[in-house]
Amino acid sequence: MNKSIKLVFLLFSIISYVFAANFFAQSKTELVNLKANDIFIPANSTSIKIEGHLGRKINLCIDNRVMAQSIKRIIRPFRLRFENDFGGFRCEYWGKWFTSAMLAYSYQPTAEHLAVIDTALNELLETQTPDGYIGTYDKQHYLWGWDVWGQKYTLLGLIAYYDQTKDKKVLEAACRVADLLLTKVGPGKVNIAENGLPLLKGLPSTSILRAIVLLYERTGNKNYLDFAKYIVHQWDVPNKFTHTGLRLIENALAGVPPIKIDAPKAFEMMSNFEGVLELYKVTGERKYLEAGVKFGNSIRKYERMITGTASNQELWCDGVREQTEMLPQPVETCVTVTWMRYCYQLLKITGNPIWADELEVSLYNALLGAMTPKGDWFAYFSPLIGQRVPSHQQHPDVGLSCCVASGPRALLMTPRWAVMGSREGVVVNLYAQGSYGEKLSDGTNVNILQATDYPVGDEVNLTIQPAKTKKFTLGLRIPEWSKKNELSVNGMTIKCVPGTYAKISRTWKNGDKVILKLDLRGRIIPAPSGAPDLAIMRGPIVLTLDNRLVEPQDTCVWLLTSRDSAAKLDTTIKSSPSLETNPPVYEGYVRIKQCLLPTDTQEYLTLKPVKSKPDNIWMAFEVPFLVRPSHFFDHHVKTLIMCDFSSAGNLWSDKNSYRVWMPQPMYMDYMYPSPIWRLTNPDAKARPEVPGALIDK
Repeated sequence: MNKSIKLVFLLFSIISYVFAANFFAQSKTELVNLKANDIFIPANSTSIKIEGHLGRKINLCIDNRVMAQSIKRIIRPFRLRFENDFGGFRCEYWGKWFTSAMLAYSYQPTAEHLAVIDTALNELLETQTPDGYIGTYDKQHYLWGWDVWGQKYTLLGLIAYYDQTKDKKVLEAACRVADLLLTKVGPGKVNIAENGLPLLKGLPSTSILRAIVLLYERTGNKNYLDFAKYIVHQWDVPNKFTHTGLRLIENALAGVPPIKIDAPKAFEMMSNFEGVLELYKVTGERKYLEAGVKFGNSIRKYERMITGTASNQELWCDGVREQTEMLPQPVETCVTVTWMRYCYQLLKITGNPIWADELEVSLYNALLGAMTPKGDWFAYFSPLIGQRVPSHQQHPDVGLSCCVASGPRALLMTPRWAVMGSREGVVVNLYAQGSYGEKLSDGTNVNILQATDYPVGDEVNLTIQPAKTKKFTLGLRIPEWSKKNELSVNGMTIKCVPGTYAKISRTWKNGDKVILKLDLRGRIIPAPSGAPDLAIMRGPIVLTLDNRLVEPQDTCVWLLTSRDSAAKLDTTIKSSPSLETNPPVYEGYVRIKQCLLPTDTQEYLTLKPVKSKPDNIWMAFEVPFLVRPSHFFDHHVKTLIMCDFSSAGNLWSDKNSYRVWMPQPMYMDYMYPSPIWRLTNPDAKARPEVPGALIDK
């Protein structure tokens, strides 16, 4: 590269960064006055740099998945418009991918990234028809199958670009898509609740609700608000798909378990409730907020599994109770992503730290566990027992599946909720090595440096760097599971309560030091169903058996616990007649038996970090188990090594198996069922593989 070209490229990069910094600073995107504002304001991603393990994962996803996407392949279906049936959902790919690309660019505003998104945007806009349509269906099949569902994602992508650039031509293009829809769908026209696949009873099509509300916020066009209200109204009207209507709002308010709501398709149902929360902001109607919060809590109560996600065969499945079973197609990545996006919406709108707790568990377990080590692909399903299996390509011509397109949308959202603005100051939701910039309500810049290896280690060191000495409140999330905490500011102890934000109101000056220590003792998690199974969590991390660390053996083991420390075997007991009335026990063993049923008393166990472990395993710990060769005698400790869930099975082969839930007792020769890829991919002729570079053809 000659000097002149280098200079031009450097100038373009600088201009790109300045341009990005300018429009990212404009946080207000609404033309209308909202009736209910968010409690927390998402961070300006350009001022955030996440480092360490999590930062590397984000960078890999951006480089090897999002920015490596073939634009020609993803645009081709929009140019050709050949889809005409219920298998035709190529229409969702551009919007899903493009929203990820915009998140990537907001986090890393480079010239290279800008070139990718501008190319993808311009090529899509070239496909818009004179009447406004952007999609993959032919004219005779407009509104068929997944067409409206795909239009939703196209709108979300266009809106994301407009929000960051204020390019009115892009907003106008989005409005033309919506305006065409409004001429065909609505009162006296096509009933949106009767549109699409009959089995899903209108859920995919009505999920366009949020995109329509976002357009109303940005244009003030009352037609969009009226259409949004029409969608919600149609949920209560009987139609050809359901004799009662979906009744999503009423069922949520009543606390009906998600599996018992008509058409229990997890991904699509949550997508509809994302729209309900957005509608609350423009109408101020409390029932929408209450329904949204209650629906989220119903998912937590009935469906959310230990790894922070839900579903079996893409449906609600009573997952809290069923998660210990060998499910055929558990934990769709699209469900993980949508659950995280829903928690993000709830966190913004309520300010309740429980939703940040949920995001953290999902992030470190279900989401990172579903991503391949290079960040270039995702699993379709992520079982709690079995092997990692890469998603198949649902549409080889595009080279994608719904889950591969979805995965980055959750991971690249992380900078937006890690640190957020509040009316009082700044809140820290995520503890990870890095630098986090935020603005106070008066515009004062505050930078927060985090020095930590959490969640490997338990200590987080924060250096507060306001642009000027300023009084504000710093809120630090204290996870609900963290019962023993230490918090200090410049050496002064501060009280904190689990499940809340520790709010520190003071005049902050540059260089003030905050130290937070969280409770990373191993926690015994009993199976919620009452089944004789246990799992272990350490902080937000689910620990997992992996056959690289623990091989099958011809023996039975019980998990060993005590109240606060490792149990001790009483070796002084000898055989005597008194054994019938006073049998020797391992201290803590009785507690294990009691722990097989849900209890209000948290049980802990001692975990010892393992220093010598495979390079591709992030965390590993020695865990004490009990071997009982006979009823009372010769009991002894057997140490097994367990790793973090995201590292478990990460060879992505039938030779690498893992499991989360451990029956009590656990016969070690049956720990790992193998192979299971046919269970998750019953129609596949061969085990799916991560594709190589997809050549543009």
